[in-house]
Amino acid sequence: MTPSPEEFRAIVDDYIRDHRDRVARGMRFYAIQRSLADAVDVAARCVRPNGKRHSHQRWIPAESLDEARARLLVADLDSCRSFDELHTTVNSTIRDIHMIGALVVYDVAHRIGAFLKLEPERVYLHRGTRDGALALGLGRGREWIDLAELPDEFGRLSPAEAEDCLCIYKKRLRPSRT
Repeated sequence: MTPSPEEFRAIVDDYIRDHRDRVARGMRFYAIQRSLADAVDVAARCVRPNGKRHSHQRWIPAESLDEARARLLVADLDSCRSFDELHTTVNSTIRDIHMIGALVVYDVAHRIGAFLKLEPERVYLHRGTRDGALALGLGRGREWIDLAELPDEFGRLSPAEAEDCLCIYKKRLRPSRT
């Protein structure tokens, strides 16, 4: 049985209460870098404000992240006028590097986008986020969905927050078997 509107509301409430401020603080770290080169450096190396690597990327070889950084430093990122354009550029620049998948591409683009003031306008699907969307019967074979495709209760979130919420709460989104 699909979760009820009350369950969706509870999931969104939990996300807002438990994650929104922490995630926003983390993204500010990328937004306040001194230059695009500095933003690319910390984003591509997947560095958190405390100097440690993000848990999502802890298993990626340093050589792969260094190669991503080197390529992105010479890419024409500052000409991107939308997050989708930035995501496409980051994808075409680093996706072929060993161990760089769709999640890394999204995370790096999102972090650089914070500096460039480019926010996702849709919900990108990768790894856990895709699992959350599929649990709702959405996104099969797609790279993204529109926020409006999600249950109405998700409308209180930005597309980036909805992406995060789908990943974090993917197990709670699965229909129950009753």
